[in-house]
Amino acid sequence: MIYVIGIGSGDLNTITPEAMEILKNCDALVGYKKYVDLVEKFLPPKIVYTSGMSQEISRCEFALTLSREYHKNVALISSGDSGVYGMAGLMLEVAKDTDVKIKIIPGITAANSAAAILGAPLMNDYVVLSLSDLMTDWKIIEKRLTAACEGDFVICIYNPASTQRPKHFKKACKIMLKYKSPETPCGYVRNIGREGEEYEIMTLKKIKNCKKIDMLCTVIIGNSKSYILNGKIITSRGYEMKSSGRNIFQVS
Repeated sequence: MIYVIGIGSGDLNTITPEAMEILKNCDALVGYKKYVDLVEKFLPPKIVYTSGMSQEISRCEFALTLSREYHKNVALISSGDSGVYGMAGLMLEVAKDTDVKIKIIPGITAANSAAAILGAPLMNDYVVLSLSDLMTDWKIIEKRLTAACEGDFVICIYNPASTQRPKHFKKACKIMLKYKSPETPCGYVRNIGREGEEYEIMTLKKIKNCKKIDMLCTVIIGNSKSYILNGKIITSRGYEMKSSGRNIFQVS
């Protein structure tokens, strides 16, 4: 059996009880080295296989070999949720012509974790968009971003900028500023749930030039119904804020 597990941010508090139970009892742990380092310290000794960025297929193939040929229960891990820019889809594809059973174990996404830190920005319809053009052409990313703006969605951005593509986030902000007010509430969170976690709330016009935005950040851009209250972003769900004047609770 191969369990494809989302480990949240990697902090013990953001790993679901189901995921932790499987991680403790599996025979082998496979993943990107940085993510394995986050969870291995919580676990009893086991077979461990790590690899670097852009070696996702090799990790899936190794997990498949361990399960198929050596009859091991394998945990293949991703940060956040394994089905959101994670390893779930690829593992299913790699194992498609085998009889190995695959089970996907959900995790807390970066979008959910960042939203909780910033307030309640995802209270209404939202989209999640990665600015990495390693596997998706930038023109497609621009098209999707434009559509999200035209639909007045809250936008959660993964992989906003890196040393190889430092201008992608600024390009994205220029597109959003064509449709969204410069005063639209925005925020970023870096190192969610890990040492050095930090966040900041600001406007779209300010975040466009923020020098702190990098691959360690998750960014949330509000919509026309988003606002800042007591230092937190809220996206209105549409509830009418008025009291009926009646006490509907009874204490017994």
